[in-house]
This record gives sequence, structure tokens and C-alpha cells, in this order.
Amino acid sequence: MLHPSAESNASAPHITTVRVRYCECDPMGVAHHSAFPIWLEIARTEMLRSAGGNYRTLEEGGLFLAVVALEVKYRRPARYDDELAVHTRLISGGPVKIVHTYEVRCGEELLASASTTLACLGRDGRARALPDTLTLG
Repeated sequence: MLHPSAESNASAPHITTVRVRYCECDPMGVAHHSAFPIWLEIARTEMLRSAGGNYRTLEEGGLFLAVVALEVKYRRPARYDDELAVHTRLISGGPVKIVHTYEVRCGEELLASASTTLACLGRDGRARALPDTLTLG
């Protein structure tokens, strides 16, 4: 699944394409800021899927990845029907937490940069060790 070396991962983001939907916009056609975390979730899920894994399998095994930190820096608006490219990188995977960074782009224009920290939890809500497949190195 996501078991790259730190060097190869840092240089090769996973790119997911999303299109801004009408329901994500205000009456002027500008995407609401709350749509960006949804697009990050889509990109993170697709990154895991492209590496041969999926959240369903993790959850069936009793492990859950909960977002414990989210930071988004907005630079430019996304607009209705824009095709966006979300560049996702796995930055670190420790014993319990995993960190991703993101760039949301429309063409060459950077619209937002972001990061998330996810903690691995068991069904009881307590911290659990990340599976080796989700760690770096």
C-alpha cells in the first residue's frame, strides 16, 4: 500500500482531479471554503486506493484514521466547473499518526495549500499502531 521510501514519496505527489460542483458554490459561482477539506479527503482516499489499499479494509480490521489536525491556506478562489488537481504527498508516518500535505491547483495556479494529521484509532477510540503499509520506510 503506502510504503514508499521517504525520498521517493517527497518528490512524487499523487494527483487527483476533482471538478467544482454547483452545490459547493455561492451565488457568484465561488466555491465555499468548506469544500476544500472534502476535496482533500477525496484525494487522500484515492492516493490510498492507487497504492492498493482502501479505508473499508482498514475499518473492517478494526482500525480507523481520524483527522486530528487540518490546516488550509487559501490563496485564490475555486469557481464553479473548474477542474482542479489535488497534489497529495505522504510526509510522515509515525507509530500512531500520519501526515499528508496538499496543493490544490487550477491549471498552474495554486489555489490552496493544506496539511492533515490523522491518528490511527481502534474501535474503542484509543490510539493504535499504524499498519506497516501506511508508514514511511
